[in-house]
Amino acid sequence: MPQEKSNSKAATLAGLSLTGAGVAHFVRPELFEGITKAAFPDDISRHLQINGSIETALGVGFLIPQTRKLAVLGSIGYVGYLAVNVLRNR
Repeated sequence: MPQEKSNSKAATLAGLSLTGAGVAHFVRPELFEGITKAAFPDDISRHLQINGSIETALGVGFLIPQTRKLAVLGSIGYVGYLAVNVLRNR
């Protein structure tokens, strides 16, 4: 039981952090422009909104126990998607 509570707290913290980062893409997009430009040099504004939406959705996925496994898989795919675009646009 203690391990389950620990996992739940970690997932909640991850969910809140990722949701906050996702929302921040809309509130303070300038914080993410440099990072976004590396992966998506064209139409940065559009990709800021896309990335913010994805991160918000993944964060909410971590907050809901029934969708945590799906959020983990989505996060792995999202990190891969970002990495491929950074490498492609070097």
